[in-house]
Amino acid sequence: MKIGLYFGTFNPIHIGHLVIANYMVEFSDLDKVWFVITPHSPFKKKSSLLDDHHRYEMVYRATEAYEKLEPSNIEFNLPQPNYTVNTLTHLYEKYPNHEFSLIMGEDNLKSFHKWKNYQVILEHHDIYVYPRISKGSIETRFEDHTKIHHINAPIMELSSTFIRSSIQEGKNIKPMLPENVWEYIDEMNFYR
Repeated sequence: MKIGLYFGTFNPIHIGHLVIANYMVEFSDLDKVWFVITPHSPFKKKSSLLDDHHRYEMVYRATEAYEKLEPSNIEFNLPQPNYTVNTLTHLYEKYPNHEFSLIMGEDNLKSFHKWKNYQVILEHHDIYVYPRISKGSIETRFEDHTKIHHINAPIMELSSTFIRSSIQEGKNIKPMLPENVWEYIDEMNFYR
């Protein structure tokens, strides 16, 4: 089975994430997409992050109606800070019959050469890239790489940061979230 790994803090997960993941699973050769909820990114401050289990719950709620999309808490028990290359090794050991690929935005591909052991990742895993509006350019070595597949998914200019600050300002952002995710955020009084 070919699994696309969509990494993120998903703080919170929103319709943009779902549109990208669903597009990947329906319009590429991926069988499933796992939303890998990262407990703590080395590039982000932890203070604004909801607890891991709350973010997992939101991803679970957002994906439960889609059989090809699943939440994954695989990184919750790995040593922190964790790197993608370590997660991939762990997944390969745990699920030797699955083939794992990465899903990333074009903006991440532009800084991919800074990732820990990125050569090892490219050697063993395909990367599915969706378009993002961002500055900078993709390094020449990644432009026509056989392991990097550009998928013409819709451009989603919606961010979790925007959603969090809009909730804090009392704006109605309900249409930007799956309904059961909005209900959970509202019920738990998050981001206010």
